[in-house]
Amino acid sequence: MSETRIDVRLHHVSIPVSDLERSRQFYRDILLLTEIPRPSFRTAGAWFRINDGQELHLIVGGDRATFRGTKSLDLDDTHFAMRVGDYPQVLQFLRTKGYREAEDEHDPMAIRTSSAAGYPQLYILDPDRNIVEINADAQ
Repeated sequence: MSETRIDVRLHHVSIPVSDLERSRQFYRDILLLTEIPRPSFRTAGAWFRINDGQELHLIVGGDRATFRGTKSLDLDDTHFAMRVGDYPQVLQFLRTKGYREAEDEHDPMAIRTSSAAGYPQLYILDPDRNIVEINADAQ
């Protein structure tokens, strides 16, 4: 019996946001993503290109959205990850934007680091407390 293979690639990740302009600023100015055109849907939102056909979609959630509320920066909670080429440079850039290594998991400007996966990882919160992982090949 032959094994069937299907070419699968991640196209986009959608996350709920409460304040579109605040989130746009974060993903544009902190994560340095490029905003791309978005079709006119019934709900507000914004699309960003991550790289070669991969996108991040922000959707203004309103009452339908599942927000993390006041949850802490828990590395085992739902998150999405982006891989970067120069991890130390990204870490330094985040520090210039006010992020800091902090023990307080509720600090919205906290950076938590790990290398448990075998490569450098850092985690930060977006304005709606969505967890963003940034990682790199072993450095």
